[in-house]
Amino acid sequence: MLSEFVASANEEAQFPTEDFPEIAFLGRSNVGKSSLINALVGQKGLAFTSSTPGRTQTINFYRIQKNAASPRGLYLVDLPGYGYARVPREITGEWKRLIDSYLVKRNNLELALIILDARRGWMEKDLQLKGWLEENDRRFQVVATKIDKLKQSEQERGLNAIRKEGVEPLPFSAVTGRGVREIWQAITKTLHQ
Repeated sequence: MLSEFVASANEEAQFPTEDFPEIAFLGRSNVGKSSLINALVGQKGLAFTSSTPGRTQTINFYRIQKNAASPRGLYLVDLPGYGYARVPREITGEWKRLIDSYLVKRNNLELALIILDARRGWMEKDLQLKGWLEENDRRFQVVATKIDKLKQSEQERGLNAIRKEGVEPLPFSAVTGRGVREIWQAITKTLHQ
């Protein structure tokens, strides 16, 4: 699998023009979106990760292709996190406008992955995002990250709390790789519908 960083966009004009399907990674700051992208492509450091919330400040596009001879591919799209970040309020306002513009206007968007920290579950902004995606007929899949940080009984409690919103989360761990195959299966299934 070939993967490469293509663009870091802070306005619509900088979005790639190729007609590849796109998978968007959405979630609170520091929930593990970039780590998930790195695990899916099997390449540490493709998407920048940090323990400091708010490091992803633009929409980052990563092109994924099966091999060099394959003309088709897809984009994994890492969006800025919402919620706590040590940046001025006007900057988070700009992020919101950019994210809203992407979600509303991007015809190539095939699937949104709502990324939740399995230890925290749903928070108000996550539920608002889920409601918006449902109202706008955008397909989405919930991924519960950091599952390795919970004991087995805590994992079940966390996943059951997420299920109460009528979704089946895919558990994921960047440490163990748990969930990578299932997430790719969800992406592939969406692209073949």
